[in-house]
Amino acid sequence: MVQSQGALPLTIGKLAAAAGVGVETIRFYQRKGLIEQPTRDSGIRRYGSEDLRRLRFVRQAQTAGFTLAEIRELLALDASDDRPRARALARARIEALDAKIAELQQARDALSRLATQCGDGRGGPCPILTSFGD
Repeated sequence: MVQSQGALPLTIGKLAAAAGVGVETIRFYQRKGLIEQPTRDSGIRRYGSEDLRRLRFVRQAQTAGFTLAEIRELLALDASDDRPRARALARARIEALDAKIAELQQARDALSRLATQCGDGRGGPCPILTSFGD
């Protein structure tokens, strides 16, 4: 364990509040090796500005859809400034997002057709409800 660097002497609660996450989220990231756990200073762990930057990095990468393993690699790339590998990871993530968008668009189109059929006033069972039972 190392003493965190930076000008902000934050407790875990203040770090969590500054990053907009819960304390348990920080502890989870620590267990996964994404954020270091600082040594105790007078019995209290103090986090610095680098810890806050790293925590925000992890959250933003998660928002972009990266897995924890990919985020771990991105953090290592951040330290080494390996732009080609970072770019390759980003491109792979974009491809996965494009595939997910196409899948969601298909689901939206199918549901839209069912909603139209449901509302056209024909008798019989509801097309929405019957389609989910198949």
